[in-house]
Amino acid sequence: MDAERATQELHLAGGCLWGVQAFVSTLHGVTFTEAGRANGTSRHLDGEYDGYAECVRTRFDPAVIGVTQLMAHLFEIIDPYSRNKQGPDVGEKYRTGLYSRDPAHLAAARAFITARDDAALIAVEVLPLANYVRSAEEHHHRLARSREDSCHLPEELLTRYRR
Repeated sequence: MDAERATQELHLAGGCLWGVQAFVSTLHGVTFTEAGRANGTSRHLDGEYDGYAECVRTRFDPAVIGVTQLMAHLFEIIDPYSRNKQGPDVGEKYRTGLYSRDPAHLAAARAFITARDDAALIAVEVLPLANYVRSAEEHHHRLARSREDSCHLPEELLTRYRR
């Protein structure tokens, strides 16, 4: 089977996308990540804020890692109770969520949250992906390319699963 067809795709939002991409790209079974914007109203990067969430387009091999595991990993790096704020980053674009065009992904993510004892407190969105815009090149793999930049996530967490 063609490797590209064997992978699936979803979009993870966990606040500032630099740290989310650095972390998610180390997970076993993740085959591709890209910095972007989910569910804004525009298809362009220019202009006023349009309601998007900073996200990481994530391709994964479902034979190695599934949506439930990806959600568990996302919860390692976010405050799941916080609305529109992660670390020092505040604003609607820093909300947390999982976005996908695949209803099975959404069902698995909702089941993950529902199974938690604290489900009623969780502020993580699980929504169909309506729109995706790739971020400007400067944001892709930013922490790997630019050592002077930083993220509120500690280095030991960002590299916990580095292969």
